[in-house]
Amino acid sequence: MPKSGSDHRLARRILAGLLAGGVGGTAVNFLWGSGPGLDNFIRYVTEPLGQVFLRLMIMVVLPLVFCSIALGVAGLGDLRKLGRIGLKTMAFFLLVTTLAVGIGLVLVNLVQPGQGLSEAVKSKLLELYKGEAEKKLGQTPTEGLGIQFFLNIVPRNPLAAAVQGDMLAVIFFALICGVGLTMIPPGRAAPVIACLEGVGDLMVAIIGLAMRLAPVGVACLIFSVTARFGFELVLKLGFFVGTAVVGMAIHLFVVLPLLVAWLGGVRPGPFFAKAQTMMLTAFTTSSSSATLPTTLTTAEQEFGIPREISGFVIPLGATMNMNGTALFEGVAVLFLAQVFGIPLGLGAQLVVTAMSVLMAVGAAGVPGGSIPLLALVLTTVGVPGEGIALIIGVDRLLDMCRTTLNVTGDLAAAIVIARSEGLLPPAHRLETTQGALPE
Repeated sequence: MPKSGSDHRLARRILAGLLAGGVGGTAVNFLWGSGPGLDNFIRYVTEPLGQVFLRLMIMVVLPLVFCSIALGVAGLGDLRKLGRIGLKTMAFFLLVTTLAVGIGLVLVNLVQPGQGLSEAVKSKLLELYKGEAEKKLGQTPTEGLGIQFFLNIVPRNPLAAAVQGDMLAVIFFALICGVGLTMIPPGRAAPVIACLEGVGDLMVAIIGLAMRLAPVGVACLIFSVTARFGFELVLKLGFFVGTAVVGMAIHLFVVLPLLVAWLGGVRPGPFFAKAQTMMLTAFTTSSSSATLPTTLTTAEQEFGIPREISGFVIPLGATMNMNGTALFEGVAVLFLAQVFGIPLGLGAQLVVTAMSVLMAVGAAGVPGGSIPLLALVLTTVGVPGEGIALIIGVDRLLDMCRTTLNVTGDLAAAIVIARSEGLLPPAHRLETTQGALPE
């Protein structure tokens, strides 16, 4: 992966691709609207090109996650240290995710976006997206977060879990392997550690090749999204989209920077400057999994976070620390309850908060991964699950925003945990070594 100056040049090229794709797609939609010609162009040109880039990024995720976590745990050495870092990490995840849901629910109660949706728009959206909503509902896991969910975290066959893309099971197996490496003699562990380091370096090299395609891939992904929905649909659901985006912006640009400055010792300006490539990658791919390699590189190269911290916290965060997803689910549930005229009191909203936090843990780190789980939260508080048809048309746009928040929360967690362990180099605590912030 590129460093420093070349990294900033890459960020500028990605931003240029983002703007080109967004402007081009919006212009095409406005001038010609949807039709067979545009659909075919998207289906056979821009979408395949965008998917090639996206798949190249996702392709390396499983081996990179396994190597990063196993090496991170092995690097910690002491199991008591692992337990301490694990508790800190989970506490931070729980804190920021709960804050995110709280922000979303407060905004929905203030703005009341569901009150402004007319019956005509509601009927049209239900008709347009009924089939896609039913398809998403069919993907909803029936066991939710019951006992079977937790049993499945311990895989019977780790290779099968990897093939099925079961990230929690892969993470658990990697944790156990890392623990095992600390329990065998150093001489016996050294070849395994060297092999894992080699595989990790290989994955990073492949990511470097994939990122060369990023500007083109990003332009194609954004063109496909904007050319399909334009701004007509966004305007119809303007209050809902605006409420969700404002909530994510508050959490992204106010809450997380304050926590990073207070607990991590890194000022907001340098934090965002060094995270820009990662954030642009997250925004354009709508995938925490696809952005994971870039997040790891940003943490280690830009902030000097040791691999044993970044390799443990960030892959775990990509699966369990879904701030944006939890906020979106809270906003969506209350919005749809308002649309259907179903009052949700304080008790019901506390249930929504708890379920949004828990369901965000089970959300897949791929585009649209939170929609199937959203149906479970809806039905729990008595809102019709098929109501997701009302919002599914703008989901990709909101998915881009919430993924950016998700991965930024992962980076923030790594910085905070590294500093709490005294492992964040002073040189990377930018402009904070003069006592401006508490140690």
